[in-house]
Amino acid sequence: MSAVLIIWFEFGLCAILIGFAGTRLCRYADVIADKTGLSGSWIGLILLATVTSLPELVTGVSALTLANIPNIAVGSLLGSCVFNLAILVVLDYLARGESLYRRASSSHILSAGFGVILIGFVGLNVLLIDKTTLTIAHLGIYTPAIVLFYIVAMRALYIHERAQVKEFVEQVADRYPDMTLHQAYVRYVLSASLVIAAGIYLPFVGAQLAEVMGWHNTFVGTLFIAGITSLPELAVSIAALRMGALDMAIANLLGSNLFNILILALEDIIFVAGPLLTFTSPLHAFSAFSAVIMSGIVIVGLVYRPSTRLFISIGWISLSLFTLYLLNTYVFYLHGG
Repeated sequence: MSAVLIIWFEFGLCAILIGFAGTRLCRYADVIADKTGLSGSWIGLILLATVTSLPELVTGVSALTLANIPNIAVGSLLGSCVFNLAILVVLDYLARGESLYRRASSSHILSAGFGVILIGFVGLNVLLIDKTTLTIAHLGIYTPAIVLFYIVAMRALYIHERAQVKEFVEQVADRYPDMTLHQAYVRYVLSASLVIAAGIYLPFVGAQLAEVMGWHNTFVGTLFIAGITSLPELAVSIAALRMGALDMAIANLLGSNLFNILILALEDIIFVAGPLLTFTSPLHAFSAFSAVIMSGIVIVGLVYRPSTRLFISIGWISLSLFTLYLLNTYVFYLHGG
């Protein structure tokens, strides 16, 4: 019993560290957004999404190089995409008053749309790939396609965000007169380092917890480990919402999903035994298509902007997202053993 308590204590400590540093990470990212003339959406998409997705990268690399468990590597990424979209339900609940989707910028439609394409592309490859798939050295042909499309997506999002910016440095820098851009960068890096350190340790705590609790490996990899590595996204997004940076919070989640797919391509490069997806279960396609449908629901919410809320202060968009998350969890509970 004492060993279990110690593991739970380590888990809680990591979560507290991520929450503490994540709050400051959002503040410094907001300073950078103001003083560079970039919007909160772009900062959330690049600075926050990249940092909060690093635990998924480290977990995947460890699963491939140290443990040789491709299903954990791929499952944690696709499961994280589903979990990130479920975090929007939490944000909608915490955003009192108007619905989250009435207050959010319509610019998120573009990043959500790119997410549909990238995640859906991976889902198709999970279903269709076999031993005779086209390869480049040990890579699947899907890897260069993912990298190329990610670059195209980032370029398109950057151009779109720059076009939306109406206020530049001279007009917005006064929001933080006591902090220079250099100080913001330094403090951002320090806060990000703490988030990364705690996020990197979390998967190992989760693996120990799964062992002592007797959970199935595939279930743990695709749901529990994915949830653990997504804690930085949860902490940072809630912190961004509480400081009034709603668009930064949403962009962090949607951007993390795009970066997760790029991580899958990087993992395929690292995994020298052959195309990574040929060594994984086709069940991962269910997570991919769950994330695709959830992304589509988010796009509908951003376009339709519903004003009504249902029970427990969430709207039908959030209820739909939560239902799909539960369905994905139930399917992996039944068949992921």
